[in-house]
Amino acid sequence: MAKNMPLSDALAEYLADGMTVAFEGFSHLVPFAAAHEAIRQERRCLDLVRMTPDLIYDQMIGMGCARRVTFSYAGNPGVGLLRRMRDAVENGWPAKLEISEHSHAALANAYVSGASGIPFAVLKAYRGVDLPAMNPREIRSVRCPFSGEQLAAVRSVELDLAVIHAQKADRAGNVLVEGIVGVQKEAVLAAKSAIATVEELVDDLRVHPNACILPSWTIDAVCVVPGGSHPSYVDGYYERDNAAYQDWDRISADRERFMSWMRDNVLEQSPEVFAQRVRKIRKWE
Repeated sequence: MAKNMPLSDALAEYLADGMTVAFEGFSHLVPFAAAHEAIRQERRCLDLVRMTPDLIYDQMIGMGCARRVTFSYAGNPGVGLLRRMRDAVENGWPAKLEISEHSHAALANAYVSGASGIPFAVLKAYRGVDLPAMNPREIRSVRCPFSGEQLAAVRSVELDLAVIHAQKADRAGNVLVEGIVGVQKEAVLAAKSAIATVEELVDDLRVHPNACILPSWTIDAVCVVPGGSHPSYVDGYYERDNAAYQDWDRISADRERFMSWMRDNVLEQSPEVFAQRVRKIRKWE
């Protein structure tokens, strides 16, 4: 059964240097508060996996947390580059960064196969493109034993830890995920351990028949962090803070300005600050 615990305690217990970890959320429900806590705890040499590295991984990379990033799209959505990620790849600042790039379909299938306990995924993909040559560690080919057709084989995502954000958890540790679900469910099921930050803890989830519920046996720690997805958004709670994404392009363009922002807004803060940041964009006000 999942334990209710402070976010700092959960990260201290379940995240260690050198682990393979996913902070997942597809535009929606991005676990920023958890990533900031990992930065404050100075985790290093992490193999980060995520469908769409955006600001959350740009910040972790820029603070020296990452050794490798496995992804299928990298950018500041609607704005442009991830400047800290690019600096790490091209210039090794603050540390050398390895990358493993996929297509969206292939990485999603890799999550599914990892969640299913299968060592690789098979799909029709990567024909006429260069990604297999650029990523031979995770992309190979196999011949179908029935038709003889050549297919792509993608190494499964196998995580030490999955970290997600969700709307609610009940007191038994069951977690409700609504809206754009992405691969949060698959990430949790592909991981040895899982942490869910949530907007609130409730007695009854009051779910509809088609709801996505992660049962308590799939989650190790539930951490109540209102606003914990900001500047991303949470369906039913608060909107996306578009200005924060636009500002990040200027903040991240300069190393000194980046470090100053991280010091003021991450290193010298705590998870409680997120509730303040969403006060003006909460949907019930």
